[in-house]
Amino acid sequence: MTAAKEIYIACGYTDMRKSIDGLAALVQETFGIDPFASSLYLFCGKRRNRIKALLWEGDGFVLLYKRLENGNFKWPRSADQVRSLTWQEFKWLMEGLEIDQPRAIKKVKPGAFC
Repeated sequence: MTAAKEIYIACGYTDMRKSIDGLAALVQETFGIDPFASSLYLFCGKRRNRIKALLWEGDGFVLLYKRLENGNFKWPRSADQVRSLTWQEFKWLMEGLEIDQPRAIKKVKPGAFC
C-alpha cells in the first residue's frame, strides 16, 4: 500500500452506506479536495464505532473499514468540516483518544526562542 502524504478527517456524521464513489464525491464536492491526491480520507457514522478510510493508489481506490467491538472513536462533530490530521493525531484517534490532546508537548518552531 502506498503511504498517504496527508490525512483528512471529515468531521460530523457521514452516511456509512456510501461506497467508494459516494465518498470520493463527498471529498470533491463538499470539501473541495481532489480525491485522487495521495491522501487518506477518514469518515465516521453516528454511532462512532465504525470508520471508513479512502485512499487513491494511482490505479484505483482502496476502501478500508474498521468496526470497534468495544467503545467508540472520539470523533469531532463539527458538521460539514474537514480538517487535516498529523500522523500522531491519527494514531491517537485509532487508540480511542481525542485528537486534540491538551497535555501533548507542542513542537518548538525554529526561531521561536525569546
